[in-house]
Amino acid sequence: MITKKDKNISRRGFLKMLGAGSVGAAVSLVGCKEANKAENKAAEEYKNQVEPPKGKMTYRVNPKTKEKVSLLGYGMMRLPSKVDNGDEFDQEMINKQVDYAIEHGLNYFDTSPVYCQGKSEGCTGIALSRHKRDEYLVATKLSNFNRDYWKREKALEMYHNSMKELQVDYIDYYLLHAIGGGMDEFHGRYVDNGIMDFLLKEREAGRIRNLGFSFHGQKSVFDEVLAMHDKYHWDFVQIELNYLDWNYADEINKRNVDASYLYAELAKKGIPAVIMEPLLGGRLANLPQYLASELKSHAPERSVASWAFRYAGTPEGVLTVLSGMTYMEHLKDNLLSYCPLVPLSDEEMRYLDDEVAQKIVGLENIPCNDCKYCMPCPYGVDIPAIFVHYNKCKNEGSLPMGVGDSEYRKHRRQYLISLERVVPRDRQPDHCIQCGQCEPHCPQNIRIPRELRKLDEMIEELKRKDGSKA
Repeated sequence: MITKKDKNISRRGFLKMLGAGSVGAAVSLVGCKEANKAENKAAEEYKNQVEPPKGKMTYRVNPKTKEKVSLLGYGMMRLPSKVDNGDEFDQEMINKQVDYAIEHGLNYFDTSPVYCQGKSEGCTGIALSRHKRDEYLVATKLSNFNRDYWKREKALEMYHNSMKELQVDYIDYYLLHAIGGGMDEFHGRYVDNGIMDFLLKEREAGRIRNLGFSFHGQKSVFDEVLAMHDKYHWDFVQIELNYLDWNYADEINKRNVDASYLYAELAKKGIPAVIMEPLLGGRLANLPQYLASELKSHAPERSVASWAFRYAGTPEGVLTVLSGMTYMEHLKDNLLSYCPLVPLSDEEMRYLDDEVAQKIVGLENIPCNDCKYCMPCPYGVDIPAIFVHYNKCKNEGSLPMGVGDSEYRKHRRQYLISLERVVPRDRQPDHCIQCGQCEPHCPQNIRIPRELRKLDEMIEELKRKDGSKA
């Protein structure tokens, strides 16, 4: 096992033992009004970006099937929607982006029955079915979080519906979705109902080519499920890995596990790792301005997000790195970094580990990745938007810090006005009734009702200051 001390002093040596590589980027253009200048600058950079080259994608080889997997994987969690209706997805644009991705060598597409209000698999299936089946690898999940779907017939219904929505007769990579809540839950979702036996038979029949699981949660659960490798022969495991979670996941949230430990345990067993959240839901693309400027000074030609992608793709045990690319600009930016892969130097690796990550930890943000697993809220609260707005304003230094702050009145007004622009009044924290339905679904183990209550109290305090409204 790698200790905290060992991780800080020997990470590069550890990666050399396993092999090295690297990856590329995406920038999210969301947040409060104070970010407009930075966002406009990022948009201008996108306009000026060169076209990614064709035929230059870096691939990793699946040790079981020997198939080549693009190091950049397309996460179909944040699909483009039509401007006039945020819940209506833009199939024409989805098709266009999938075509562009395949044309540039990307062949791994990851979805789930619960993504995009349950519409992701259908949209993905429409886009991919226009291509030859051997041009793409599709991954989806048994997302039976709801106890009703622990029942064998409901779990089987979800599995077969995935085939139907994706328009395929086999699934390349099938995952048990979000293992980590507890072993009782694991057995209830997969073992006691006979689903694991069923999935093993499906793999044997070739309707599942690779069987694995994604992990969020308790270290003890990860260890126990991984120990089942002798019985189930996991073909891959999906973990969260980035330069913040490598050493500091358990410091940010005691209920999370450091990526260095997860990756090392997989490497011991020779199990390929699929990487999720290389940007932590955009947090590592939307750094405080002083950190973003530092990264730009090191590599002016690269986006801020590219550092995180290159870091996540460095170990050769990584099969692919998933990115939720909502816009064509995101896709192009990522392709520029992966076509081909440019490794991080020893100095760059130490810089991210020892300087950038430590500074981000000091910000003490709410560790929301904007995955939207907590949604929809039965009372209409837009949980991810509230957290993302708070983090962004805090990172920019525009969060009102107290009446003694010389710019308190300015920041107070900016925060309240920008909040209303991002989150409608009827979806703000004061509408949370503390029912707790959201909390079990959070892969980051955020105590959502508690954080919403704290933000509600802060907002009410800001509104009361000076006896005036924003």
